[in-house]
Amino acid sequence: MSSYIWYCLYGGLGLRINAQHQLVSARQIPSAFYNLRPTGEVSLLVIHCISLPEGKFGNQYIDDLFSGCLDCSVDPSFHDLEGLEVSAHLLIDRAGRVTQYVPFDKRAWHAGVSSFENQENCNDYSIGIELEGTDTSRYTSNQYQCLIEVTKLLQSNYPAITKQRIVAHSDIAPGRKTDPGLEFDWSRYLDAL
Repeated sequence: MSSYIWYCLYGGLGLRINAQHQLVSARQIPSAFYNLRPTGEVSLLVIHCISLPEGKFGNQYIDDLFSGCLDCSVDPSFHDLEGLEVSAHLLIDRAGRVTQYVPFDKRAWHAGVSSFENQENCNDYSIGIELEGTDTSRYTSNQYQCLIEVTKLLQSNYPAITKQRIVAHSDIAPGRKTDPGLEFDWSRYLDAL
C-alpha cells in the first residue's frame, strides 16, 4: 500500500464522512451535474470504470468531464462527449487516490437508463464509484484496497447498501454498458467486505 493511501485511510485525516456527506480524506472537485434524490434513499452502490482518452491514465480529463469543462477538441475520441452532463460521486485513480465530485446524499448522474430489482432510475438511490481503468485492463492493488475501505465506510453510513446491493454498471444497464469489465475481481473485492 502506498504511503498516500496509508495516510488517507489510517493516518492523520482518517477515513470518515462529514456532515456534508463528503469523504473527508478525498480531494473535492464539485460537479454541477447532480440534483436532489427524490426520496433521499441511498441503497445501492454501482461500480464503474472510466479513462479519457480510453486507456490513458493520470491526466485531468476525468475531472474536466465531471466538472463540465472538458475541451472536446483535445482528442478525437472526446467529440461524442460534447455537451454531456455526467458525474459520479467518487473516482479512485490508479494510485488509489480518491476524488469526490458529488456529496453522497445527492443524486449524481452516473447510471443513465438503468434498473435494479425492477426499480428504475438507479441514480435516484445509488452511489456511483468510478475506477480509473478500462473494461479490459487490470485494476491496481491500491484501487482495490481503497475501494474496499471506502465501501466499508459507505456501508456503515448507509446500511441499506448490503453486499447484495453492490453491482456493476453492466448489471443495471445490460446491453448498454460493460463496465467495470471482466478484469474486475469481484471475489477479491466482495470477500474483503
